[in-house]
Amino acid sequence: MALIDVTKACLDSIDQMAGQIGGSILYLDSGCTESFQIAGVFPKLLELGVRAVCSLENMCSLDAVANWNVNSDPATKIVAITSRLLSDAHRYILRCLSMHQGIEHFIVCTSISEVAHSAYPDSPLGPDAFREYESLLLQDYEELVKKRRTKSGLAKDIDFPKPTNFEGEGWSRLTSSEEEFPQFGAHSSGKIFSGNDGYAEDEGKRLVVSVHHFPMIFCPLSPRVFVLPSESSVAEACLSTEHEDSLSLGLPPISSGAPPDGDDVPAGALLTAHFLYHLATKMDMKMEIFSLGDLSKTVGKIMTDMSSLYDVGRRKRSAGLLLIDRTLDLFTPCCHGDSLVDRIFSALPRRERTTNFSHVKGSQTLRKLGSSSVLRASLDVQIPLANILTETASEINSSPVLESIEAFLSGWDTTNSPPQLVDLLNIRNKVRDENSAVSKIQPLNGSLVSTETFRGTPYMEALFDRKTKDGAVLVRKWLQETLRRENITINVKSRPGFVTVSELNAMTEALAKSQSSLIRNKGIIQLAAAVIVALEESRSSRWDAFISAEKILSASAGDTSQSLAAQIGDLIYKSTLAASNGQNNKTQQALLSFEDALFLMVAGYILAGENFPTSGSGGPFSWEEEHSLKEAVMDAILENASVSRLKFLHSVTAELEANFNKKKSKETTEASPDKFDIDDFDDDQWGKWGEEEEDDNDDKNKKEHQYDDMQLRLELRDKVDSLFKFFHKLSTLKMRNKPLRDGASYMDSSDKGLLYKILRRVLDRSDVPGLDYHSSAVGRLFKSGFGRFGLGQAKPSLADQNVIMVFIIGGINGIEVREAWEAVSESGRPDIELIVGGTTLLTPDDMLDLLMGNSSYL
Repeated sequence: MALIDVTKACLDSIDQMAGQIGGSILYLDSGCTESFQIAGVFPKLLELGVRAVCSLENMCSLDAVANWNVNSDPATKIVAITSRLLSDAHRYILRCLSMHQGIEHFIVCTSISEVAHSAYPDSPLGPDAFREYESLLLQDYEELVKKRRTKSGLAKDIDFPKPTNFEGEGWSRLTSSEEEFPQFGAHSSGKIFSGNDGYAEDEGKRLVVSVHHFPMIFCPLSPRVFVLPSESSVAEACLSTEHEDSLSLGLPPISSGAPPDGDDVPAGALLTAHFLYHLATKMDMKMEIFSLGDLSKTVGKIMTDMSSLYDVGRRKRSAGLLLIDRTLDLFTPCCHGDSLVDRIFSALPRRERTTNFSHVKGSQTLRKLGSSSVLRASLDVQIPLANILTETASEINSSPVLESIEAFLSGWDTTNSPPQLVDLLNIRNKVRDENSAVSKIQPLNGSLVSTETFRGTPYMEALFDRKTKDGAVLVRKWLQETLRRENITINVKSRPGFVTVSELNAMTEALAKSQSSLIRNKGIIQLAAAVIVALEESRSSRWDAFISAEKILSASAGDTSQSLAAQIGDLIYKSTLAASNGQNNKTQQALLSFEDALFLMVAGYILAGENFPTSGSGGPFSWEEEHSLKEAVMDAILENASVSRLKFLHSVTAELEANFNKKKSKETTEASPDKFDIDDFDDDQWGKWGEEEEDDNDDKNKKEHQYDDMQLRLELRDKVDSLFKFFHKLSTLKMRNKPLRDGASYMDSSDKGLLYKILRRVLDRSDVPGLDYHSSAVGRLFKSGFGRFGLGQAKPSLADQNVIMVFIIGGINGIEVREAWEAVSESGRPDIELIVGGTTLLTPDDMLDLLMGNSSYL
C-alpha cells in the first residue's frame, strides 16, 4: 500500500478540479496562495489549462486583460478559491465579479464546509448555506449593476475614484456604495441577467453562479508535516474565549477537566474539527480519534458526531488521529531548541499580510461570540538573495534585461499618470527612484516554500529530522552534489562534520554565476541562502544566548527557588545594562533585550511552577524574591523606551516615551562640555535679577516633575502587578491542567517535549492519563445496543494503527516534529507512518506574541 503523502494528496485534489478550473481565470485569496505555493500547485494549474492566476484581495483593472491571447477566445468562466468564510470574502468576490465582462459562469470554492458555515457563531448563512450565498451574490451584483448603469447614464465622463481598502466585517458594506468597485461604463457587467427587470440584454448568456466545497487548503511543509495557511479562517479563528483559564486567543484554554459545550465552543474548535474531518475523507482514511485536553476533546466530539453509518460500507484505510492541546506543553515551543528549521523560520523575514480582518478584535462583545481573529505569521519566508549573492546580484541588477523589465513594469503602473512616450533611460531612473512603487520589487528575493523547485529531493523533510549541525552538513552535501552535476569546480576547504557560512556562501555563489544554473537549481540555492542567513554570527549568537540562558534556568529550577529567582533577576539586569549602553555597539548585539528577558521569565515561571508549586502564596517564589523581580522589571521599563510597545504597557506608552526622552535630554544637557554658567565669571552675582521669582518657578516645576514621576510609577506598578499575575497563571499549568496532574509520574521522565513522551507511552501500550477515545457512530451502537448480547467492541488502542496523524491545536514547532519521529524510531515499529500537523508553525517569536502580544489576554 502506498505511503501517506500530504503533498501528493493536495496535488491530487487539484487534478479532481480539472473540469472546473480548466479554461478559467483563477482568483486565489492569500491563504490559498500560500497553500498552493508551498505545495507546488502552480505548474499543475498551467497543465490544467488555467488562463491566468490573480490575487483575490489585490485585484486590479489589468486582471481583465491578463488572459488576452490572439489565438484564443475571451474567457467566459472565473473561479475564485478562498480559504475564508464566504461572509469574510464576499466583498472581494463581488468586486471580482464586477471586474470582468462577458462572464457566463462564476464558480466560488471555499475551504469551509456548508455545515461549518451554518454552525459558525456569526455566519448569516443557514443550513443551505451555499445555495443561499449563490442567490445573495446574484442579488447584490444585480443591484450594483443597476446603480452603475443609472450613474453612467447621468455622467459618462466622471473620473471614478479608486477602489478603497475593504476593512469591514461580514455583510454590512456589501452594496453600501458602488464606488467601492471599478467602473467600466454602461455595459461593463456583460450580458448577465434575464427576466422582467428591464436590464436583460441576452437571455442566452445568463450568469450562472455556483459554490463548492474544496477542503484541501493546507500547507504541506513536507510529505509528513502540514500546517494551516496563516491567513485562513481556520488558522485565525479564536481558540478560547476570555475567562480565568484562558491565556491567548490563539491558544486553547487550560484543561481543567470541563471542556466547553454548546455556545461556549470557540469558533476555532468548530472550524478545526470540520477541516480535519473533510481532510480525512478526501484522503480516504477512517479515523479512530483520540484526544488529550479539553479543547481537543471538544474537537474530537464534533468530528465523531459528523461521522455517519454511510462511512461503514466504504473501503477506507484505517488511521489513528491524536488531538493534543498546545497549552499542555508551552515550554517546548517557547525554548530555542536545536533545530535548523526553527532557526530558519525565526531568522528570515516573512511576507507581509495581504489583508487584515481583525479590525474589531478589541471588542469584548465579539470576543465572546468568537469573531476575534489571531494574526498568524506568514509561512512564506523571504530569502534576501541579493544580500548573499553580492557579485551575481550586482551583475543581474545592472543587466539590460532588468532595465527592460523595470521599464515595462513602470509602463503598466496604474498608480501613476497616463503613460507618456519617454526614453528607456528616463523610465529606468524613474523606477529606481525610492518613491516609485516598482522600485520596491526585489528581483532577487527567493522563497523557501516552493516545493516544485526541489527536483524530487525531500529537502524540508530531511531538515525536520535533523539538528542544526547535521542539517547544515546535509545542505553542504546537496550543494556539492549539485556542483558536480553542473560540472562546476570550486576550491573550498571543508572539514567533515563542521560547516562554515563562508564555504556555504562560496558554493551558493558558484552555482548562481550563470542565469541558467540559477534557474535550474533555485531550490537548493534558496535553501542554502536561508541556512546562511540563519547561521550568520549575529543571529546565531543571539539564538545561542537564548539556549544558554534556558539551560541555566532549567539547572536552577532543579536547585532552589532562590537560585532560579536570582538567575531571572540577573537576566533582567543584563538586559537593562545593554539598553542603557546602547545597541549601536556590535559587542552588545549578542546580549538579550528586555523583551527577551521577559520571554525567558515565561519559561522561568513555568519551570518554577513545576518544581516549587508551594513556595509563595500567589506564585512559585517567596514575597521577597518576587518583590525584587518586580522592582527589576520596573527599572528596566523606565530605562528602555522600546518596551512601551508591549501590550500590557499600551495605556502608558506616551508617558513612558516622554519620561525616557526627558531623562535622555537631561543627561545630554549635564554631559555637554560647551555649557557654562554666568556664575563662573561673576563673583558678585549682580546679574541675578528676580532671584526670588526664579526660585519659586524652579521649585514649582520641580514639584510638578516629581508628581509626574510618582504618578507614572504608580500606574506602572499596576501594570507590572498584572504582568506577574499572568506569570502566576503560567506557573500553575501543571497543577491546573488535569492531564498533566494525573500523568505526573511520566511527564518528568526525560527532557524531551510532551509529544515525544506521549507517543513513547502510546507505542509501548502504556496507559496515558487523560487520553480519551471517541467512539464512532457504529461503535456507540455496538456499545449501547448490541453490547447487551455480548457483541460489544473492545476499546481500540492508538498503537494498533499503522497510520497515526498527530494534530496539535495551537501550533507545532520543528523540535516537536523531530522528537515525534524519534519516538517512532525508538519504538521499534518501522511499519508506522506518522504525520504531524498543527494550527500553525510556531517560532519563539510567535509564542511571545501569543502570550504577551496583541493576541494575549494579558
